[in-house]
Amino acid sequence: MGPITRFCESFVAGIIVTTALCSCVCLVSVAQDVAAYRDAKLPVEERVADLMGRMTLEEKVAQIEGTWQNRGNLKDATQLFVDEKGEFLPERAGAVLKNGLGQMSRPSENLGPKEMAEFTNMLQKWMREKTRLGIPILFHEECLHGHAAPKGTSYPQAIALASTWDPALIHEVFSATAEEVRARGAQQCLMPVLDLARDPRWGRTEETYGEDPYLVSRIGLAAVQGLQGPSPFIDKTHVISTAKHFAVHGQPEGGTNTAPGNYSERVVGEYFLKPFETVVKEGPVESVMASYNEIDGTPSHANKHLLDDILRHEWGFRGVVVSDYFGITDLRNLHHVVVTDEEGGRVALDAGIDIELPFAAAYQSLVQQVKDGKVSEAMLDQAVARVLRSKLITGLFDDPYVDPANAEKITNNSAHQQLALKAAREAITLLKNQNNVLPLSSAKYRHIGVSLVRFVRGKGRKPALFGPDRRNSLCGRTDWRCCQSKANSSLHDGVRALRAAA
Repeated sequence: MGPITRFCESFVAGIIVTTALCSCVCLVSVAQDVAAYRDAKLPVEERVADLMGRMTLEEKVAQIEGTWQNRGNLKDATQLFVDEKGEFLPERAGAVLKNGLGQMSRPSENLGPKEMAEFTNMLQKWMREKTRLGIPILFHEECLHGHAAPKGTSYPQAIALASTWDPALIHEVFSATAEEVRARGAQQCLMPVLDLARDPRWGRTEETYGEDPYLVSRIGLAAVQGLQGPSPFIDKTHVISTAKHFAVHGQPEGGTNTAPGNYSERVVGEYFLKPFETVVKEGPVESVMASYNEIDGTPSHANKHLLDDILRHEWGFRGVVVSDYFGITDLRNLHHVVVTDEEGGRVALDAGIDIELPFAAAYQSLVQQVKDGKVSEAMLDQAVARVLRSKLITGLFDDPYVDPANAEKITNNSAHQQLALKAAREAITLLKNQNNVLPLSSAKYRHIGVSLVRFVRGKGRKPALFGPDRRNSLCGRTDWRCCQSKANSSLHDGVRALRAAA
């Protein structure tokens, strides 16, 4: 064999080896492309599109469903994957969560900061490792005036916060709230309430920022930006904010909660919609909750003009529209505009409700409705894409876990307690001081009645304290007795401390 022949054979062999190596590189590249939705360097839209292309119909529908592992509300035991003690049941999760899940309500129930963080970590790990696509769950919490959870810092009620007329303070309050919520493993707060409270009979005035559209807009915007932070992406110290209740919820007929809000288009637009428009355009808020009521005969959960024409097309909202709890089934049993929950699910999805909370009752029929041609998969895809986007902008696909020790450290820390005290002091509003009754003086008053349910003259110099809540540390109407912080004091404790210091 001559030198030229040997050279040619070596050259050809080199080409073959190089080709083989290139083929291997290409195969690795293709393999990496399969998980493009997990590539944090890619734009969110590309990651969503890649993931959507891999999902089955059942997996898509699962993303627009919620769950609430609350045995008092979830009557179908087959949908439970948490036991009576709050312990995760992997064998049940295998049946309930096999296709994934959109959101879970209030994982904080009966769990302290460390315990909640451990629970959310465990569930996220299970979703990542035991489901086909590993799509994380988004957890939401109630945060009207602080995280409504065991040991969470409780700030003054919403109406009191508004009375400060201090957007900077409100921003600080909800930045602190977001830090506590996110540290425990949740990514969304169902607040602020942007209803205009214009009928004192309504009974929910304390949840609002008052009756003035401008004040509600500015305080609401400060709350939204405090929760979400400055970036288009929601970092690990912030959460998605959900503006509610959209719309015309605060001045119902007869003052009855959930009753119709029938006002002219001008009044609705210039007053009731203004706070929502502000947080959508200036926030921008990433979530909106539809209201229970109807406007001009159309329930909000079925109002495509409200949720699509105005919210999305006119204002440019890009986020997720969530149902209020049981709001879709209310189309049948409260508003009577549909005959079945199946029809209600179809109507709500078409109107623009992206996810059903707190758990699937109407949307569970959507798999079959798509197969039957009653619902277009393209309409379903719009809602699914929005839900997936919310999980991507919160970083859940990249790092869904939290540090339980940090959760314990952050929750109700001394800085947050001092902030709550500062907010409480600024919120105090003295409307009248008849006969200079304030400041209270132990030398002037022998008996002080707290709660004013009834007054019975005490004996000696001890204050007479009566009423069912005199010894309870209340955190507002929406605390559900869940703010179990040692820093909280009851009226009873406060009055006794005042007398002791005198």
